[in-house]
Amino acid sequence: MRLFGFRLQLGGCGILGVGIWLSVTQGNFATLSSSLPSLSAANLLIAVGTIIMVIGCLGCVGAVKESRPLLLAFFILLLLIFFLEILSIMLFFIYQDEFRCCGVTNHTDWFEVYNATRVPDSCCLEYSDNCGLDNPGTWWTAPCYERVKDWLNDNLVALWIFALCTALTQVMTALKINDFCNKLSHVFDIKTA
Repeated sequence: MRLFGFRLQLGGCGILGVGIWLSVTQGNFATLSSSLPSLSAANLLIAVGTIIMVIGCLGCVGAVKESRPLLLAFFILLLLIFFLEILSIMLFFIYQDEFRCCGVTNHTDWFEVYNATRVPDSCCLEYSDNCGLDNPGTWWTAPCYERVKDWLNDNLVALWIFALCTALTQVMTALKINDFCNKLSHVFDIKTA
């Protein structure tokens, strides 16, 4: 368990390092929202890396101290990270195809990354391998930021209901796990007495 927590801390350090590197080298290019300049890919990676390092430390301390509550908190946080990762992967693959957009402000956002020669294949009107090479007539040009913002505004009620249901489910699950741990420790206390 200590080794896993340590590996998680190293992964968090790696993500934190990439975030700092992006912050230093990319500057404002990686900004996700023009209205929130501090919301950038670099700052997001720095925050995620720091959170993962803290969770890894929690796992290490829980394993060394053999603390059931710390290990339980570590498990719950790992489960939450897992679900967030699945969600982010799904959103990554869905949102450009669904929103028919390319780049945050427009397709030229990618020119700095690809030396003004191409866009990612996910920006193509009809996806195929290497369709993003030197053929501007086949690229989505609409900005993803505006499309995503419009979609979020259109679906705000459904998103709030989903978030509320998810939060209630997590709280109820945490209460059940706590109840289970209490029953489990009662069983172990009886056997050792």
